[in-house]
Amino acid sequence: MGALKNFVELQNSGKYDCFFVIVDLHSLTEYKSKKELEKNTEELMASFLAAGLSPKKSTLLVQSQIPAHANLAWILNTITPMGELERMTQYKDKVSRGIPTTAGLFDYPVLMAADILIYKSAIVPVGDDQDQHLELTRTLARSFNGKFGKTFLEPKVVHTKTPRVMSLDDPTKKMSKSSPAGCLFLTDTPDIIRKKISRAVTDSETTIAYAPDSRPGISNLITIYAEFIEATPNDVVKKYQNKGYAEFKKDLAELIIKKLEPFQKNMKKLSPERSRRVTEIFKKGSVIANKIAEKTLAEVKQKIGLQ
Repeated sequence: MGALKNFVELQNSGKYDCFFVIVDLHSLTEYKSKKELEKNTEELMASFLAAGLSPKKSTLLVQSQIPAHANLAWILNTITPMGELERMTQYKDKVSRGIPTTAGLFDYPVLMAADILIYKSAIVPVGDDQDQHLELTRTLARSFNGKFGKTFLEPKVVHTKTPRVMSLDDPTKKMSKSSPAGCLFLTDTPDIIRKKISRAVTDSETTIAYAPDSRPGISNLITIYAEFIEATPNDVVKKYQNKGYAEFKKDLAELIIKKLEPFQKNMKKLSPERSRRVTEIFKKGSVIANKIAEKTLAEVKQKIGLQ
């Protein structure tokens, strides 16, 4: 809802020249092992394809295969005020959850800015939790342009109708894979989906109502339901007027199972030699992206006097 669904809609609109990137360099800030990094990267590649992203319509790439991302990030570091990074709520949140406070975690938003600006992006589809990082990207583009001459666009944010989905077991926090019990994974089996939805936190009320501030649990479930049927939360509330939580949760679970079925079928189709196939697709996309990124980097270096 926050990423892939939006990506596919943007790609298929025919309005944009789309670049979709696997940010494996960013993932090193929560690195666990070589095996897990390789597994997660390959699985995300497959997910992009199974969701409907196509190498015929979009450029699909892997961040670490494009050296210009890191090169531009260093240059942007030299014009990034420390105060801008110190106020980043994403950094503060991760530190509060016990993630090691490395320089990479602190500097994460500058590399993200480089990911975006290296392609002179006009729009960036993100969840609203990334708005602060996008504002920094715009600030850095403006700062570089003012200091060295017009080079970058100031990219605009594009949200989905549901820019943030909350955790099933703690609706005051966003849904995150780091908390599996509160997260719905695209590859979850029907039985797992039913269990997670049935255990999802609601409240002690007896009516189904949409009130995100006072009743975040049921409101989050209503939001998910509404997004999957492409309706409004109020439409869902009307549909379940005078009905209980048990019936609503049962119907929501079956709806999610039905909606994820095409994705899961596509994942199974990719299974034979999946790793080799998806890696090859993203390598080809990275070659295309690298040429564009290197051209932008050469322009940047020329303007600041590095070549």
